[in-house]
Amino acid sequence: MTARNFEYDLAFAHRLADAAGAAIIPHFRKSLRVENKLDGGFDPVTIADRAAETVMRQLISDERPDDGVLGEEFPPVESRNGWSWTLDPIDGTRGFIAGTPTWTVLIALTYQNQPVLGLIAQPYIGERFSGYENASELMTRTERRKLTVSTVTALDKAILVTTDAYLFAGREAEQFCAVREAARLTRYGMDGYGYGLLAMGNVDLVIESGLAPYDLHALIPVVRAAGGIITNWHGQDNFDDGAVVAASTPQLHAQAIATLESI
Repeated sequence: MTARNFEYDLAFAHRLADAAGAAIIPHFRKSLRVENKLDGGFDPVTIADRAAETVMRQLISDERPDDGVLGEEFPPVESRNGWSWTLDPIDGTRGFIAGTPTWTVLIALTYQNQPVLGLIAQPYIGERFSGYENASELMTRTERRKLTVSTVTALDKAILVTTDAYLFAGREAEQFCAVREAARLTRYGMDGYGYGLLAMGNVDLVIESGLAPYDLHALIPVVRAAGGIITNWHGQDNFDDGAVVAASTPQLHAQAIATLESI
């Protein structure tokens, strides 16, 4: 990897989040048109999603023209230098249109498609979770502090979160059910915000499936910089199938993986 000033990159990521938030907040909890991108299902998109990604792409084009862009709403821009930005302007659009405040703006910097810096921003609440290498931070409107995962090591003591109780189907549903039944407590509806809660030590385990790169890239550096473990359902560093297990400790992660694989 070529040398990169990650503090400078994080400052730029915060500027991207500022721009995205300014484009999104005027539409939040307002009546707006919702389009469905998925035949036979529901994959919503709004003017807020597209406006936020547009302003972030414009900033990257203006100030980082050699960097590529991978976003949810528009075609990718090829990198000229190996570095790219992955953008999910509203991760949790279903929650956004329902008025819940757990949707986030996800911003990641990748090198040769490997995430190295992540920012999870919630503009309405005013929280941002960031991570790169061993540097992690929670920034709110009133404080800044290091992110540190919990010390929970046992599944029966763990708080588990995921996006939707019906996210999983077939064998995956049975596997998730086995972990849910073993966990102390399970909460739903978190999307990317759940990984921020994991990084700050409030929850201990996140299990999801079907994530695209723009759903995932920002989460990986944040969880790892805070001391957590994040892999696929087989404990591997390969997310091609979009299945994710993120845990606060190696012991808890191992128990979760073992429970998934026992079904």
